[in-house]
Amino acid sequence: MKKKFVNAKIYGHENQSEILVEDGKFLAFGKDLDGAEEIIDLDGNLVIPPYVDSHLHLDYYMIGKSDEVKNESGTLFEAIDLWNDFKKGSSKEEMKERIYKAVEDCASYGTQYIRAQTDCTDPKLTGIRAALEVRDELKDKITIQVVAFPQNGMYSYEEEGKTGRDLVEEALRLGCEVVGGIPHNEWSRELGEKSIKEIVRLAVKYDKLIDVHCDETDDVMARFVEVLNAEAMINKIGEKTTASHTCSFGSVDNSYAFRMMGLFRKSKLNFIALPTENAFLQARQDTYPKRRGLTRVLEFVDNGINVCFAQDSIVDLWYPAGNGNLMNILDNGIHLAQLMREKDFDKNLDLVTYNGAKTMHIEDEYGLEVGKPANFIVLDAPNEFEAIRNRAECLASIRKGEFLFKKKKRAFDYKLNIR
Repeated sequence: MKKKFVNAKIYGHENQSEILVEDGKFLAFGKDLDGAEEIIDLDGNLVIPPYVDSHLHLDYYMIGKSDEVKNESGTLFEAIDLWNDFKKGSSKEEMKERIYKAVEDCASYGTQYIRAQTDCTDPKLTGIRAALEVRDELKDKITIQVVAFPQNGMYSYEEEGKTGRDLVEEALRLGCEVVGGIPHNEWSRELGEKSIKEIVRLAVKYDKLIDVHCDETDDVMARFVEVLNAEAMINKIGEKTTASHTCSFGSVDNSYAFRMMGLFRKSKLNFIALPTENAFLQARQDTYPKRRGLTRVLEFVDNGINVCFAQDSIVDLWYPAGNGNLMNILDNGIHLAQLMREKDFDKNLDLVTYNGAKTMHIEDEYGLEVGKPANFIVLDAPNEFEAIRNRAECLASIRKGEFLFKKKKRAFDYKLNIR
């Protein structure tokens, strides 16, 4: 059956207001399209591709509310230590329930694509097994990529005769799509560099993507992104490689940053910035001036380097808030990065849509184009600027032409009397 969605402002399709869908795919975009058996009025609202959360720890969901553990210092490294003990008491069923609830939160705001950073430094791989099962069970509604992420390090962790590196490889064999890492949490610079080289080797061996928690620190001498970029260039896999966080790159001197920008353009490395989490976590030892904790997002945009925003955490030991609403993340991110020039507003939505899809390497199946799956969301706004300015609510999420949910616009039954 052909469906026609009418009366829409379609992102990236100027002067076109209708979408024709057949067999779950986009058939046409235009005006006065013929042949539809069902017509759905979108009431002049903005249609964009679904939100993409390219970096989210689903397995940590809501553990920040547990009475068993409290991050008193609010720092990254205390959170890692606390989680290491907490996870040992979690069963696969408990992990799955946390992951399901986290996905439901995100999906309720219009997210249909998630890259799940999942801790594999556990000899039983409990979180990995839980995430893979949820991924497969939800595949028709939500696309999830699972990252084999060694939270405690590849070489600084060993338990029951298995190192973090061993567990990463085991997780890849189980079916994880992405190799993770955390070089700044290894015991030395040398081990950090060794971990990056092994991450790349494993990615090439198993034909996987790469997403490294890289330089999530205020230490300006943490420059593992340089090593990751070089290894990606050597192996010609820059487009399949992502550096997440890179907070220290926001603090390095400009001469170094300028040199690296050229190398990033050459490699086509992807970057993920986590605005709310890193604004909260970073600069804990700063007095004033206090750094923002964010990598050089504006410079990446201006240099044509792919960068996107993501949630990172929802009420866990690292971050005490968060709800999976990427419009909130976008709003915080463009403020922190100062991406609010007139020319930015027309493209800022890419930071939580197209750029994330490019990072996840799913461009063949993503986007508002004829022949691709009819996946899109409807925002309560007439255009891009108003959507961003008002943090527009997601009124509907459509997957393969079918509604995952739809809401009515909020009705305000009052008259403002101020003059």
